[in-house]
Amino acid sequence: KVAIKGIERELICPACKELFTHPLILPCQHNVCHKCVKEILFAFEDSFADGGSESSNQSSPRIRISASSMDRIDRINRSGIKRNSLTPRSTLFPCPGCQRDIDLGERGINGLFRNFTLETIVERYRQAARAAIAIMCDFCKPPPQESTKSCMDCSASYCNECFKIHHPWGTVKAQHEYVGPTTNFRPKILMCPEHEMERVNMYCEICRRPVCHLCKLGGGHANHRVTTMSTAYKTLKEKLSKDIEYLISKESQVKAHITQLDLLLKETECNSERAKQEATQSFEKLYHVLEEKKSAALRAIETSKNIRLEKLQTQVEEYQGLLENNGLVGYAQEVLKETDPSCFVQTAKQLHVRIQKATESLKSFRPAAETTFEDFVVDTAKQEDILGDLSFHSNGLEIPEINEEQSRMYNKALICWECPGKTDSADIYVLEYHKLNREEESVTWQKTEVCGKSKVLSDLDEDSSYAFRVRGYKGSICSPWSREVILRTPPAPVFSFLFDDKCGYNNEHLQLNPRRTSVESRAGFPLLLGSERLQVGCYTTLDYIIGDNGIAKGKHFWAFHVEAYSYLVKVGVVPSNKIQKLFHNTHDVTSPRYEQDSGHDSGSEDAFFDSSQPCTLVTLGMKKFFIPATPAAPKDPASRILPLPSCLGICLDCDRGRVGFYDAGRMKCLYECEVDCSGIMYPAFALMGGAAVHLEEAVTAKYREYHDDI
Repeated sequence: KVAIKGIERELICPACKELFTHPLILPCQHNVCHKCVKEILFAFEDSFADGGSESSNQSSPRIRISASSMDRIDRINRSGIKRNSLTPRSTLFPCPGCQRDIDLGERGINGLFRNFTLETIVERYRQAARAAIAIMCDFCKPPPQESTKSCMDCSASYCNECFKIHHPWGTVKAQHEYVGPTTNFRPKILMCPEHEMERVNMYCEICRRPVCHLCKLGGGHANHRVTTMSTAYKTLKEKLSKDIEYLISKESQVKAHITQLDLLLKETECNSERAKQEATQSFEKLYHVLEEKKSAALRAIETSKNIRLEKLQTQVEEYQGLLENNGLVGYAQEVLKETDPSCFVQTAKQLHVRIQKATESLKSFRPAAETTFEDFVVDTAKQEDILGDLSFHSNGLEIPEINEEQSRMYNKALICWECPGKTDSADIYVLEYHKLNREEESVTWQKTEVCGKSKVLSDLDEDSSYAFRVRGYKGSICSPWSREVILRTPPAPVFSFLFDDKCGYNNEHLQLNPRRTSVESRAGFPLLLGSERLQVGCYTTLDYIIGDNGIAKGKHFWAFHVEAYSYLVKVGVVPSNKIQKLFHNTHDVTSPRYEQDSGHDSGSEDAFFDSSQPCTLVTLGMKKFFIPATPAAPKDPASRILPLPSCLGICLDCDRGRVGFYDAGRMKCLYECEVDCSGIMYPAFALMGGAAVHLEEAVTAKYREYHDDI
């Protein structure tokens, strides 16, 4: 048997706050006691007659209409809704579950289904609650005996002797259905409330309720899409069972959320006390003129705390309801015991929607309330003549945002952030970061305090992903954490070099900046003169330049930018023993239809390129990255063309004889191949036409720290 002691919240009427008694299903799929529905309707009708007076709100000693319901009544009165003999009567009902005005239609309360499944579950709960209290026979002479069975056709309970007397063998009553002792008697067949002599045998998918064949033929569901009751029963039961199994399988996750919410409750308590103390200290400085303001501020904090605690507590209870045998899941498990298709369908649809919502909230868990009280900051710097307007700062601290475009991961990590309002509302910022490691169960954030809006970090591991977040502080009040940003470090230590202006440098075609960190190909008069050769061959000269520093061993990484307007750029590495061959190579193939010997298109240009070039290079240009044609590369040329990243990187591993070309912004490898590392390796670049390459600037310890405006 499924324990039902944990599902009380699902069995309480939202109107009377007691266990359901003959519950009715409203069109909004909420359940309300039959008696409560009548009393609310009486009070609602009286409010129309009395103009929504307060005296009409006291019509029932069992329930009271809430202030929000009375506001809706007044709003309807003011809207001028009138009923007369020419207007079809449409009954409005203020649902206490969803706080909305529900149209019950012309039949009003008579058009509502009685929720027999919920009624049965309530009765099982009552029996479990009273445990030892027996159900007495309805026909015994005093003193009555304890009943042993109940007749569902007679709606009465009997002891053994009385049952034999009232159900003799050979009579029609002998065929009555009897069960164990119970006080919950319900009809065997669910009848249509609109056509009282017809049983429901279909389910309207539009209105989400059981209907009879007369409703479909000429009633209010004539043009609606319906399905058979057995199909609806099977479909809903399968969906509900599957979702319940999922929630039960996530019981450990639910318990973890409950534990987290318990911690948030305690944290909210602590932060609220802290906010109280800070508010008290601020008001004590100006106590003789701020006595009234002080009490108002404390009340505001207390109210905020109570609201947040109530929200968090409600969320705890909701998640407790997702545990097996508790709350919503327990109630759903009881509903699954229903064998009558009609009764099950009328309850299961609304329950399935709630189960789906619970499943979605479980997948995207978010606390119902914030634990910080940063909005309650008292400004004591204002003059005494405006103390009457003293109040808490509303949204005093903006949530900073990490700028991913300005942040860089190179030899060091540069993390930059800004406030949406472009104002310095915080006195100091706290930057936290941690390495993403799937093997670690708990996360340990490293913390650093920053006076500006950027920070250089130098203790990060290579080829690793890190999460960063930042928050602002003003005094003892802090803003919420920014959105976490994931950045990845380079795959190897950064290799520093400049462009070599001596070895093979052609100053007629190439131009270096004074610091030798940028090179530009000047498509000027010399190139036009060289283009005369196009009359006899389909090639022009590439202008090469190398780095002034070489690599003998180990693994190294460097990055650079290629201007978007560049027509043709080649980047890669060259060994020292082939540098002379590189600069004395008379021509380089650039036409896709060029072949050295035949002069026609034979499809062998890639083989010629691989065998003749003295260095390992890839081609860039026209905002594209071209993956070289190799046996392992895709056959389709279009699939070898990628968008050109804003920043490119090269990783050379001399020990393994491999070179990789990276999107340096995401640290993602685009292409990798083998390379001959027999000599000292140098970074190599080749440009043709209008093109420019800029080496990535190393991040220094003071980079941007005091130049946030640059």
